[in-house]
Amino acid sequence: MAPATPKDSSAMPGLLLLLAAATSVAVANAQLSENYYGSSCPAALLTIRTAVTTAVLLDRRMGASLLRLHFHDCFGCDASVLLDDTASFTGEKGAGPNAGSLRGLEVIDKIKMLLEFMCPRTVSCADILTVAARDSVVRLGGPSWAVQLGRRDATTASASLASSDLPGPNSNLNDLLTAFSKKGLSTTDMVALSGAHTIGRAQCQNYRNRIYTDTDIDGAFAAFLRGGCPQAGGDGNLAPLDASSPNTFDNGYFSGLLSRQGLLHSDQALYDGGSTDDLVRTYASNNDQFGSDFAAAMVKLSNIGLLMGSSGEIRVNCRAVN
Repeated sequence: MAPATPKDSSAMPGLLLLLAAATSVAVANAQLSENYYGSSCPAALLTIRTAVTTAVLLDRRMGASLLRLHFHDCFGCDASVLLDDTASFTGEKGAGPNAGSLRGLEVIDKIKMLLEFMCPRTVSCADILTVAARDSVVRLGGPSWAVQLGRRDATTASASLASSDLPGPNSNLNDLLTAFSKKGLSTTDMVALSGAHTIGRAQCQNYRNRIYTDTDIDGAFAAFLRGGCPQAGGDGNLAPLDASSPNTFDNGYFSGLLSRQGLLHSDQALYDGGSTDDLVRTYASNNDQFGSDFAAAMVKLSNIGLLMGSSGEIRVNCRAVN
């Protein structure tokens, strides 16, 4: 008897991608542990949490900056985003999505310095980034989640990969879905993770086109933003991604999308007559659901592209390979 033929063979590549992503997460979880530093550096998590709390108290915007730093690293969670350029590679700090906008590097440096004093060559920069992102969200009123530890640090970085992998501020919905799907993240993951824009600010150069040319934007909102973002100049001027509560991690970002007040083109793309509209409405009306889905998506995000075991290294200085 001839073997059965799948009714829809076109679905197989997508299924294989999801299976590969699930297998990758399972393998990662088998090698990582919440208590990884329990014996080797028992004060590691307290040290990170204390440093993050202090940094956010001094600068509320820092919570968003540390979360963004982790996200931009975690399309491959190996602390490669922290590496300075060398003679052998051009790092990720100057890549399009990162150029002139990465913040929080000095906070990570301080944490690393403390941990190297306490537990030399033990706690990876990749784990510091991951824990600092979680602690930042919690400090600003958002959900918590268990962080599995044991990542190791990359010994190289790629500006070209950072530029091609990370979605930009002018991305449309299909761009976003494709970028996240390539990393094994679902539509729900993508929308929930986009909700990180409930905190933080964006530069004028990243929303200028939106407020001068887009039509799916509240008129009064656009007019107000033009006052701080001229058509020429002022590239670095800042505006909150969620004007209703820029320093509190909540679902206000999604309520803004319902009112056509997404700051970036890629924000409003989530609610513009497409497949993610219903999810945006759900999160706008249910903060608990948003928090739960965001936490689950962050766990998946932080397991992408890990280095473990004998791969990579534990950097002494997060900005340079050993």
